[in-house]
Amino acid sequence: MKTLQDFQTCREFFVGLDSDGCVFDSMEIKHKECFTPMFIKHWRLQAASKYARQVWEFANLYSKTRGMNRFPVCARSLRLVRDWPEAAARGIRVPDLAPLQAFIDSEFPPSNAGLEDYRERAPHPLLDLTMGWSLAVNAAVKDIVFGVPPFPNVRETLDKIVANADLAVVSGTPGEALHREWDENDLSHYPQLIAGQELGKKTVHLQAMAGGDRYAPGKKLMIGDAPGDRTAAEASGCLFYPVNPGREEESWERLCEEALARFFEESYDGEYQASRIAEFEALLPEHPPWIA
Repeated sequence: MKTLQDFQTCREFFVGLDSDGCVFDSMEIKHKECFTPMFIKHWRLQAASKYARQVWEFANLYSKTRGMNRFPVCARSLRLVRDWPEAAARGIRVPDLAPLQAFIDSEFPPSNAGLEDYRERAPHPLLDLTMGWSLAVNAAVKDIVFGVPPFPNVRETLDKIVANADLAVVSGTPGEALHREWDENDLSHYPQLIAGQELGKKTVHLQAMAGGDRYAPGKKLMIGDAPGDRTAAEASGCLFYPVNPGREEESWERLCEEALARFFEESYDGEYQASRIAEFEALLPEHPPWIA
């Protein structure tokens, strides 16, 4: 918390920026090549692998839980697999998720470090399984995900942001992966702080860095590609600009050429923001297609 609260207010405006799937086109490769195989392997879903794959991709990429922290979305995905009759018919067994849900509902940070601390207080084999899965995901990401550049217009937009606003990365990704990706692409000099899952949830990030009277109303903006980014923005008194899944290039071009200027001119709020959010919400369904 002290790391977040020590964030220095230097300019009149503040911009929070998500990373995976927002700055970098990394969501697809991370979830399809890293998260999904480890989900199938560690939760013993091999007999229903094609269903497990569809579930994970829907929950993490193509629905309103896109971008959710790995622990609650893992619990949601396991429940979706359990409740899909065709998957259940393959003989898979989803364990009682109550210990995992208790960790998710706790005040511990939704990170491996937070889970480790929580396990010391409430040890349980399911939490050991969860930790093994999460560590395997991190190892797969480190091994597979590299050479992923930012979307077009990201650098030009960052130049415009830092000329007028304080900038922070606000992400649910582990900090080590964030720093590696931003360093690899020579972008680390733009944000004043790169905040990952170890520093808490995105709402905590935004409230600590931009809450209270640090910035005037209408002068705080969160940019993200997931409904959770919008939720965190609204809970923290920030405006929200969506980078639309599947239309990222178009979204960054509009941000660079139009929306960012509106934000600095204080004409972003109202009908313009509402139109952007309506477009965004229409892209992400709530219920999976296999549920009639």
